[in-house]
Amino acid sequence: MSPDTLPETAAAPATVGPEKTDRAHSRARAARRRTIIVGTVRALLLIVVLGLWEVLSRANVIDTFNFSMPSKIWDQIYTWVLHGTALGSLGEQVWYTLYEALLGWILGVIAGVVFGIALGRITFLADVLGPYIKVLNSIPRIVLAPIFVIWFGLGPASKVASAVVLVFFPVFFNAFQGAREVDRNLVANARILGASDRRVTLQVVIPSATSWIFTSLHVSFGFALIGAIVGEYIGATKGIGLLVAQSQGTFNSAGVYAAMVILAVVALVAEGLLTFAESRIFRWKSSDSDH
Repeated sequence: MSPDTLPETAAAPATVGPEKTDRAHSRARAARRRTIIVGTVRALLLIVVLGLWEVLSRANVIDTFNFSMPSKIWDQIYTWVLHGTALGSLGEQVWYTLYEALLGWILGVIAGVVFGIALGRITFLADVLGPYIKVLNSIPRIVLAPIFVIWFGLGPASKVASAVVLVFFPVFFNAFQGAREVDRNLVANARILGASDRRVTLQVVIPSATSWIFTSLHVSFGFALIGAIVGEYIGATKGIGLLVAQSQGTFNSAGVYAAMVILAVVALVAEGLLTFAESRIFRWKSSDSDH
């Protein structure tokens, strides 16, 4: 190598660095602008829908007995927050439902991941249990909620069971597919290096299937809330589902919609937390795409 080439070789990284930095800043600015635009359009759409609902309700175009109106729904939420509900404080009802949904979601996710990875890795086990899982998946799982109430009573156990059943199958099928989609070359290389089946599963299969599993988590928490709410609606001592049932029994449509709004807020917060966790865990994907 001649001395004349040394300055060019040393100077090359300095010229590439600013270009990458500028591209990263441009992408970040574009992402921020898009986030602001999307958020603004979402807020405007919500304002337009609620405004039309309120105006048409006050003009008697929409039947307020059946559909209520945004102002009455807000008044109902305000009353629950300030004075509580007939079942106790609103916070207690939200926490009771959230506890049932969270516990059912955690148990359902664990069971779905374990069985999905196991059947995805062990072909014989998948051949034996596959037909049974398909039959169980074909059963409308909502109809199991009354059975769980009979088995486990009006306490949280029956709602947790309903949530587990609803969460298990989407997580299971995603984990199963993720285990089946693992790069065979990675598995072969790990075996060449002397990795045991347990090490291959823990260090190759599960990390590769993580993105599949996280995809199911976004949907499955909503299913967990549905399981808890349906169980409470059928029979419970407290919870948002019981608030819905009581509001329906007294023809309080504002109460029904108010409970739905509270559930939507809980679901959106949970979705935001899952998205944040996913972005932190899979930060390497964005760094890979930059190269």
